[in-house]
Order: sequence, then structure tokens, then C-alpha cells
Amino acid sequence: MTAARFTRTCAGLACTTAMLIGTLVPAASAGEETPAKTRRNTLTAMHGEAMAHASYHFYAQQAGREGLGKVRVLFAKTAHTELHDHFTGEAGLIHFVRGDAANLRESIRGEREEATYMYPRFAREAWQDKDYNAARLFMEIARDEKRHARQFEKALYAITYHRGRIPEGFAPEPVQVPAGKPKVRSARTLRNLETAMRGEAFANAKYTLYAEHAEARSPELARLFQRAAAVELTEHFAGEAVLAGLVHRTADNLRRSIAGETYEATTMYPGFARVARAEGDCKAAELFTEIAGDEAAHARAFLRALRHLHHYRHMARTDS
Repeated sequence: MTAARFTRTCAGLACTTAMLIGTLVPAASAGEETPAKTRRNTLTAMHGEAMAHASYHFYAQQAGREGLGKVRVLFAKTAHTELHDHFTGEAGLIHFVRGDAANLRESIRGEREEATYMYPRFAREAWQDKDYNAARLFMEIARDEKRHARQFEKALYAITYHRGRIPEGFAPEPVQVPAGKPKVRSARTLRNLETAMRGEAFANAKYTLYAEHAEARSPELARLFQRAAAVELTEHFAGEAVLAGLVHRTADNLRRSIAGETYEATTMYPGFARVARAEGDCKAAELFTEIAGDEAAHARAFLRALRHLHHYRHMARTDS
């Protein structure tokens, strides 16, 4: 028996044992679809995948500016996998996408919370820290989020009462994110920018799934979610990324990506898989193990690109 097959066999036995043990204790309530720890871990993983997708999107653009076409394609393809494979698969585990009305209610809640509490607080703190550009950006985004909430409320009214029209949404005004250092003074503002970026990346990924879910029944609602997703990524996340200094030269972007993918492949996802097996959730354990393998492959691909970067640069100069 090979080592890999032995590992899979042991994993299967562990899941079987956990499920047998589960029959000796009171069953979870009917509404508890996923064990609690596994659900929390899944949401953590989804936030990580959403952030990776957004970061790689802008790393790809930077590689393109440096004339590194192969690296640009690598980042773009990996970003697609993080969102449309990993994030989507994890969302399916916990039934994250519901009906259109429930998705709209959740979107309204999130936008209202950001517009009313998070961004105004971040703006006040940035003003106190004399990070005036960040303060202005936070207040601008708070206004945008309030507008998104109102549009989602109109859409919810339209699909609930079959009256009125679903808004078209706002067209994004994309922000370029060139390589650069952080443009803020205080560590607190930088932390708040990073928190906000994670929220915007998650909103982009979430609205993308909501749009795909709505497409067959309501193209108008799908377009509203698609436009909101685009604003969250190409305006909000991008504006915050400029101030936070998210994007570096491609060599550094590759090094950061290798470190992140390696951590997920060797530590985070294997740990989540062990917890899922202990809770008897074999489907989650299998998915986490599969994604760990994908992330290891991503790390290897990024490492190869880093090692061949000089060659890619030479090819770009020759072609020009």
C-alpha cells in the first residue's frame, strides 16, 4: 500500500469512527447543518480564499505592467481557482448561498453595518492619527455602502411584492493599484485598512456567488449583484490597497504568495481537516484535504515562476 493510499484509508477510518461515536451522544438539532467548529473554520477559509483572489487579481495586473505575461496569467488563473473552486466549494459545505430574498437580507445587513459602524469608526481613528487620505476614503466608502444597502432594499421589495423595479446598480470606477509602500502614518490605520480589505474581498466573492445563483430566475438581480461585486473589488478594495501598499514588485508578490499558499497547504487546511474528521464531517475533511493539495501546487508554481523570473524578464525585453 502506498503512503498516500494509507493516509486516505486512515482518514476514512477516522471519519467512520467519529460517526460511530456520534451515535452514542445526543444528535445535533435539525437546524445545525454543519458542526460548529467546522462551520467556523469554513468561514475562516472562505475569507482567506476571497483575500487571495483579490490580491492575485492585482498582482496579475502588476506582472502585466512589468511585461511578465506568463506570471500575469499564473496569478490570474490562480485567482480564478481561489474564487470559483475553493471559495465556491466551501460555500456549498455550509449552504452559504440561500434564496434570493435571504441573500438580499444578508447583503443589506452587511452593508448597513459597514456604513453605520465600521467605516465611520475607521474614519474617526484615521483622522485622529492624521491619516487624512485614509479618513476621506473610509467616509467615501461608507457612503457607497449605504447606497448599496438602499439598492438591495429596493430589490428585496421588488421580488417580495412584485412591485417596482430591481435597480441596475452602480457602474464601478476602477482604481489602479501600482506597486508601492504604505501611504499611511499609523499602525492602527494600516490595521484598519487590512481589516477593510478583507471585508471588501469577502463581499466581492459573496456577491459573485449571489449573482450566479440569481442568474436563471432574475437576470436583473444578477446584474445588481455583479455590479456591487465589481465596485467592492475594483473601487473599494483597490483604493484601500493603494494606501495599504498591498502590491509590490512581482518578485516580492511571488514570495508573499508562496508563504501564504505554503501555510494553507501545510498548516491551516490540514488542521481544519482534522477538526472536521473529529466532528464526523467527512465531506468537509475531504474538501479541506483536496484544497490543501491545490494550495501546495500553487506554491510550487509560484516558486517556479520566481526562479525563472530573470528569464521571463529577458524574454520581455527581447520581445519589445
